[in-house]
Amino acid sequence: MNHTREVEVVVIGAGQAGLAAAHHLRRTGFEPERDFVVLDHSPGPGGAWQFRWPSLTYGKVHGMHALPGMELTGADPARPSAEVIGEYFAAYEETFDLRVRRPVDVRAVREGTGGRLLVETSDGAWSTRALINATGTWDRPFWPRYPGQETFRGRQMHTARYAGPEEFAGQRVVVVGGGASGTQHLLELAPYAAATTWVTRRPPVFREGPFDENAGRAAVALVEERVRRGLPPKSVVSVTGLPLNDAIRAGLESGVLDRLPMFDRITEEGVEWADGRRVAADVILWATGFRPVIDHLAPLRLREAGGGIRVEATRAVADPRVHLVGYGPSASTIGANRAGRAAVRDIRRLLAEQEPVAA
Repeated sequence: MNHTREVEVVVIGAGQAGLAAAHHLRRTGFEPERDFVVLDHSPGPGGAWQFRWPSLTYGKVHGMHALPGMELTGADPARPSAEVIGEYFAAYEETFDLRVRRPVDVRAVREGTGGRLLVETSDGAWSTRALINATGTWDRPFWPRYPGQETFRGRQMHTARYAGPEEFAGQRVVVVGGGASGTQHLLELAPYAAATTWVTRRPPVFREGPFDENAGRAAVALVEERVRRGLPPKSVVSVTGLPLNDAIRAGLESGVLDRLPMFDRITEEGVEWADGRRVAADVILWATGFRPVIDHLAPLRLREAGGGIRVEATRAVADPRVHLVGYGPSASTIGANRAGRAAVRDIRRLLAEQEPVAA
């Protein structure tokens, strides 16, 4: 398609944050396809959840918060989370008639004409008065660089391509990363692998007791402060610590979760520390997280010197037409819901201010 279509709002991404924003647009009077459009590059509903490994069952998911207006009830905790949440998101899109367009790749967002933004996609261009960016992080896995990485004769893979523990049977696996994914991988791999080794840059912090509302607010505030300063956001999980549940306790007692400091180099046969210690490996599994998918916003020059986009609430400070939901402090499922509502409220105010005053 080579013509440009006009809407009031374009939502990029149909994960938790994008669907929450679309719901609030719908609820406050915006009509899909006429007033707003949701563009999603994934093959089907489910956001990043549809790509999670089969062994990550719904019962293992930490803190999946329901989308606004529709609870997720009666889910079998033994089913893969990709199936449960994919079906839930599909039902949500249908129930609220959100008319998500997919698969659509957004290539660039740039300044348009008449104070509008131009969204260039694989399905043609859209001219919009406001943009809600809800692209998440799944498509940008973070691979650290270490000396000798290219010489390793074994296999290197990232959490984004992890399919389950069976493929590591009889292999020596080094798991890198101190987050929830790293510990989940280790606990799953241990019964299958010939040996596992856990390495992290910092000692892991295990959290005892319930994670209450005050602790949650404090964690979000730490992440929010970074995006206010224009620094790349850290995940909320990175400042909350790891929950000390029964599975984690068993891993600590068995030695599976004995942690080593980060190695200094990678060799042909494994990894090595400056003091001469070596660990042989067949696989290095990088559970090192993800970075925000925001390269398509580059033409708008929103990035600050610190490398991130400066955000107040959900609004990009450099361009009030652009809102980022599921970014920084709103990266959690409950945060994404709240951010979607806040972004729509702000956009409605912005569009009202732009309306011509009658003579």
